[in-house]
Amino acid sequence: MSMNKTDDTAREIDSGTLEMWLKERAGGERDFVLVDVREPYEYEKEHIVGVDLLLPSSRYAEWASQLVERLGERTVVLTCRTANRTGQLQPLLEQMGARKIVDHLGGILSYDGPKESGMQGAENV
Repeated sequence: MSMNKTDDTAREIDSGTLEMWLKERAGGERDFVLVDVREPYEYEKEHIVGVDLLLPSSRYAEWASQLVERLGERTVVLTCRTANRTGQLQPLLEQMGARKIVDHLGGILSYDGPKESGMQGAENV
């Protein structure tokens, strides 16, 4: 399969789809970046295994343009606690020129896949 497997029409995905996408990505079948927009203390307590970037929504002004520039045409999946923050950030990032921003509906509270605690796994922009 192609490394470029994405659903270009998806603007929102549920937790079951995110879990499937993470498995496909691990197998080299899908390419996307998973961004957790919660605060570091929330991330450290518990986060989804496979998060690539921790970019707190409270610091949006510091990282937004860099994220859009750095990731270009790659699909970006935003996750948070319940999808409140991601739902607010998605249109803002699209206004800045991001083309493939996907909102993880329900956030980590609805996610039944693998989770872990600690600060491992994610980097900052």
